[in-house]
Amino acid sequence: MIEATGLYKRYGGTVAVDDLSFEVRPGRVTGFLGPNGAGKSTTIRLMLGLDSGGGRTLFSGKPYRELRHPTREVGTLLDAKAFHPTRRARSHLRMLAAAADVPDSRIDEVLHLVGLEEVAKKQPKGFSLGMGQRLGLAAALLGDPHTLILDEPANGLDPQGINWLRGFLRDFAATGRSVFVSSHLLAEMALMADHLVVIGKGRTIANESVADFVTKSSRSLVVVQSPDADRLAGLLLAEGAGIERLDGTAIAVSGTDRASIGALAHTHRIMLHELTDRAVTLEEAFLEATADAEQFVATPAAPRSMDTLKGTR
Repeated sequence: MIEATGLYKRYGGTVAVDDLSFEVRPGRVTGFLGPNGAGKSTTIRLMLGLDSGGGRTLFSGKPYRELRHPTREVGTLLDAKAFHPTRRARSHLRMLAAAADVPDSRIDEVLHLVGLEEVAKKQPKGFSLGMGQRLGLAAALLGDPHTLILDEPANGLDPQGINWLRGFLRDFAATGRSVFVSSHLLAEMALMADHLVVIGKGRTIANESVADFVTKSSRSLVVVQSPDADRLAGLLLAEGAGIERLDGTAIAVSGTDRASIGALAHTHRIMLHELTDRAVTLEEAFLEATADAEQFVATPAAPRSMDTLKGTR
């Protein structure tokens, strides 16, 4: 298990990471989310002791620097281009294996695992971003670690590669090992992660299951249809729920869940014809939760007429 406590980092007058604390538990994929500039990469570097700062991170009770065989306990992928461009892919992994006291037989295993067998003798300088990511993941897996820490591992992967990565990480966690992965691919994270740590401007926004994070969004609604919708709406408003009228017999309710609505209707003998969740996507919940933490906000461009465009030529 990973235990991060009070992580802190300042660059001059800017606080990049501000008192972050969270756990990464075995047996599940923990997603690490935040807008650009939120402090995700800095947090990961603090966890691994690559940046100086405050707080501490323990891997099964020990800081990373005190692990006897760190690469055989914690596999990391921070930079897809972290290799010598002219050293062949297999030679790159062989160098890492020698440093970690890992047998050469493991090199062929990880090359097969990430689908790079056919390019094992080629130089990575000619690799695409996706192939570079696969080589970086092979390096992270080389020591057969119990923990993976991956920073944007899906960047540059094609749809088949993303699908494979999702399945692999879920299977890896299912064996009782730990996965901590950052990504901007929110639709993919919704399918991959069990738990989320969401930060903005270096501070914790959420630390909970994916289901809880999405459910708590104010955009999540319960659609209720009843011949007595007006009376039910009044009771729900008195309970503090939000009501949006859809038609004469249907309402959309926010701020509560199906079970509570059903119990209230039962207590007051109100007949229900429909009681269904209309959940938001992870992307919608994320955009809502981080709306005040976005550091780089683009301004939509006003449409320009063809005459204006011609005048600029």
